Amino acid sequence: QLVESGGGSAQAGTSLTLSCAASGPSFRDFAMGWFRQAPGKEREFVASINWSGRDTYYANSVKGRFTISRDNAKKMVYLEMNALTTEDTATYFCATSTSTMTTSLPRGYAYWGQGTQVTVSS
Repeated sequence: QLVESGGGSAQAGTSLTLSCAASGPSFRDFAMGWFRQAPGKEREFVASINWSGRDTYYANSVKGRFTISRDNAKKMVYLEMNALTTEDTATYFCATSTSTMTTSLPRGYAYWGQGTQVTVSS
């Protein structure tokens, strides 16, 4: 089970940090990812982190602004979002990969959270 939190409203240029709490004994065995979906748009990849946290991968649209991290002891994944723009407005989903390695493909993820809404205003 994955439960996201930390969403809300923010002004453009500010920051938010999303959290994802995972349950289950195998959290440290799999890569994790963040995706987002804006109204009327397809779900898109945001960031991924491998099982150890040493390898990360970002969508071009967030590279340099967002940082994904994980704490295997706490079974948590985080998405620090800086320099937010109105284009970042979406529902953000945490997901568990079927692999230890990072991937941007939705089919590479087996479990998904319910999502947390992020709304950025100008």
